[in-house]
Amino acid sequence: MGIEELQAAGFPMGGEPLVVLDLADTVMTARRPAVDLLETPAAAAAWWGIQARRLPPGPAPDPVATRRLRAAVREALDAHLEGRPVDPVAVEDINAAASSAPVSPRLVVTPEGLRETSRRHTEYGGNAALAVIAAEAVALLGSPGRLALLRRCANPECSMLFLAGNRRRKWCTGNICGNRTRVARHYERSRAGRIPAG
Repeated sequence: MGIEELQAAGFPMGGEPLVVLDLADTVMTARRPAVDLLETPAAAAAWWGIQARRLPPGPAPDPVATRRLRAAVREALDAHLEGRPVDPVAVEDINAAASSAPVSPRLVVTPEGLRETSRRHTEYGGNAALAVIAAEAVALLGSPGRLALLRRCANPECSMLFLAGNRRRKWCTGNICGNRTRVARHYERSRAGRIPAG
């Protein structure tokens, strides 16, 4: 899955190595009011359809449960970036989602022999996709090394989050925020170089 596929479906950001970051980026908090990219059933279905290959099979999560997990994850990630304590309710919501569909190891027989796999138990409620995303949040937030790579886009009009694979990455996407920044700089340099007529 690449950024191009998500952008073609109307999502300006995505394709991060963790689905949890893609979920956090489905709300644009730099705008007032914030823009929910999963607000309509069609948009939510498109997003889940694209992410499906990175998640366990099963039904798409309930929209209310999705928004609740997204809000909790966004709060925890924003708190880290802002250097403030995370709201304990957000931590509880992440933990609840992660444990809502417990996982157990399984052996399966394949033509090549035995293979290890896992199974998410949704028979008592919970959603496997949300449980996996919440587990990614737990792993990221509990890993200082990976969390040190977390960045917010350098474009002040953007709120997207990403893991910077290198120190030079400043924008969520080079083809949107990176281009806008470069065009704005070029415009300012061009404007500063002009001599007013008069």
